[in-house]
Amino acid sequence: MPLYRSFLFAPGNHSRRVEKAFTVDADAVILDLEDAVATAEKPAAREAVAAAFAQPRRCRGYARVNAPSTPYCYADLVAVIGPGIAGVVLPKVESAADLHAIDWLITNLERERGVAVGSIDLIPIIETAVGMQRIDRVVQARGLRPYEGRWRVRRLAFGAADYAAEVGLAPGLDEPELTDARARVVLASRAAGLDGPLDSPWFHLRESEAFARALERSRRGGFQGRLCIHPDQVPAVNAAYAPSKEEVERAARIVAAFDAAEASGAAAIQVDGQMVDYPVAHHARAVLEAAREIDAQRVNPA
Repeated sequence: MPLYRSFLFAPGNHSRRVEKAFTVDADAVILDLEDAVATAEKPAAREAVAAAFAQPRRCRGYARVNAPSTPYCYADLVAVIGPGIAGVVLPKVESAADLHAIDWLITNLERERGVAVGSIDLIPIIETAVGMQRIDRVVQARGLRPYEGRWRVRRLAFGAADYAAEVGLAPGLDEPELTDARARVVLASRAAGLDGPLDSPWFHLRESEAFARALERSRRGGFQGRLCIHPDQVPAVNAAYAPSKEEVERAARIVAAFDAAEASGAAAIQVDGQMVDYPVAHHARAVLEAAREIDAQRVNPA
């Protein structure tokens, strides 16, 4: 399964920005039909996004459709679901029923259009007070396994701007006001067996030092990647959510030493002055697997 670090947004109705987004080394590009598109432009934007997915490109293409509660979501999905789309980003999810309904519609569109059932990813964004309050029930929608082992929902995303506005928060650059919400998204994801979630976009484009701190906190806090709103953010995001050379080398030492110890009947050893047992060895194997996934994506990015 691909390792997702960077998801770059591009307005679905701006062809130049869409074209440019697909040339950046993001792991995925999200063509936006929601906030970036005025109401009057939505029908034309759907056609443009569907046309963009039909073209060859360097990375995976997603569409952010409008929220399930709006009158636009159904037409968005009908327009964009097809062989060229990798996934759908679904904003303002507030219940498992939202996901079941969207899953049902995507499934039928897949069947109708010759796409392998269950192959289109679905990423719910948790960005409302109700969605956060019900997050444990939202992720229960993943309990179904109807697609020969494929999971429709593999990860959540966090939308900090909408969430803060609705709750009445005024986050500073280091965003301590959002710490609890982020921790809840990570915990709910892992408890449901999902991959690490995607963190919210960073809107302070001139605050590079604060962005670097935010990326470090996010990765250490359990997020797997980040939503990006500008191409210049992609290199920093890709680097931040990838294991460093030192981390990979240390993980390799841990795995080699632990495998040797386990073969001799031991399951607790020291490596570089740290106690290593099964959980630590498991984490080290995950670091090596992540590094292999990233190397594989460099060879075959699409």
